[in-house]
Amino acid sequence: MTYQTHTLDNGIRLVHKHWPSMVANCGVIINTGSRDEKAREKGMAHFIEHTLFKGTRHRKAWHILSRIENMGGAMNAFTTKEETCIYSTFLRQDYGRVLELFADISTNSTFPVKEIEKEKEIVLDEIDSYLDNPSEAIFDEFEELLFQGHPLGTNILGTPDHVRSFTRKHILRFMKHNYYADQTVICSVGDIPFSRFIRLAEKYYGTISTEKSKKTRIPFNGKPGFQQEKKRSNHQVHTIMGCPAHAWNHANMYSMSMVNHVLGGAGMSNRLNMNISEKYGFCYNLESIYQPYSDTGTFMIYMGTHPGYMEKTISLVKKEMQKMREIKLGTLQLHRAKKQLAGQLAIGNESPLNQMFSMGRSMLLYNKAIPVEQAIQKVENLTSETILETANEVLAPDNLCRLSYKLK
Repeated sequence: MTYQTHTLDNGIRLVHKHWPSMVANCGVIINTGSRDEKAREKGMAHFIEHTLFKGTRHRKAWHILSRIENMGGAMNAFTTKEETCIYSTFLRQDYGRVLELFADISTNSTFPVKEIEKEKEIVLDEIDSYLDNPSEAIFDEFEELLFQGHPLGTNILGTPDHVRSFTRKHILRFMKHNYYADQTVICSVGDIPFSRFIRLAEKYYGTISTEKSKKTRIPFNGKPGFQQEKKRSNHQVHTIMGCPAHAWNHANMYSMSMVNHVLGGAGMSNRLNMNISEKYGFCYNLESIYQPYSDTGTFMIYMGTHPGYMEKTISLVKKEMQKMREIKLGTLQLHRAKKQLAGQLAIGNESPLNQMFSMGRSMLLYNKAIPVEQAIQKVENLTSETILETANEVLAPDNLCRLSYKLK
């Protein structure tokens, strides 16, 4: 699999994968997210992602929103703790129009005061919708506790008070301090010659300032320890057990991915599902999630249970984690786990949109695109000893924290 890369004179990086299809995907990923916010700016990166579409020097909001849709395509955006992304899926002949629109949004947004005030209400509704869903809200609150006092603990959506306080001046100040060409990647998967992709990027992005980013991120070095229960008016008890985990560039990142896969990753044959849900019928919603960041990560096991089964389920989950720490995977178990995880990587990579996100993120983190074949080889090279070592390092009982939403 061949990825083509290029860096514009101002530092913007391009990465492209030729994909012979009528449909193309293109995105702009900026190395800025909620962890880059100061205390008074909580929710600002996400709010900017919303308001970028509310008008530029050349377009009203309606013209922005309808531009790609009128060409038969679709446009969207998202914000994470470390990234902001605008992306589109469109017909391959419309590359120029898409890149021109992205550049207009990125460099000419005017953030009209009237639109800012309207968008505050949209974001406040979004916050309320998450709070109404305990199975989602508990993840945000768990990470707030896990990274307490650190920017990684900031809720991506912010708080109602912070969102209500945002002004156009605050938006422009945040962008000035956090959005730079050398922290930007334009990624593409589609049927376009790379030379033309470069020319279009130079045409629409080449005049952006060459000033380099001066921002630094505070590393997370904490060792949290909490066991909290909160009362909520739910039908289920919702619980997360978890701890800090390995970063993207950690030598054992793939080993941690395997620990997560064996315990409760995608599929029905993972240990949590087979040994708890299938065996006892205690828990319908039961999964584990491993989320690496640039300098740390999180490992979480989520369970939604009937109140009468909560303690039994927690005990069984702890038992499965203990087995991961104490018993090496056998030869057949390891072979099956490798095939499963490698298959999931390959299947996920069949989506051009997923490829685009993966390429862009790799360029931000490593300044190179990592082929799926290389990731699969990393999985194939894993040993039972390394997996056991990782499980003991990350899943040590002293590391584990817990948050539960119990019934009132």
